Amino acid sequence: MGKKKEKPVDMNALTEEEKLKYEIAEELGLLDKVMEKGWKSLSSKETGRIGGLITKKRRQKNQK
Repeated sequence: MGKKKEKPVDMNALTEEEKLKYEIAEELGLLDKVMEKGWKSLSSKETGRIGGLITKKRRQKNQK
């Protein structure tokens, strides 16, 4: 089986949720890794950190 090719990401066509995910990855210094190798290249610790910060930001947004 061949390896699945990753499509380049169009940052303008992302949903709000996806934009938040990329924004947090950038804040953590992981965006270059994600853009180069994809989300699968992240460790579970890195992925969990992103998920935790997404949840935190959603809660803050809902409280306002």
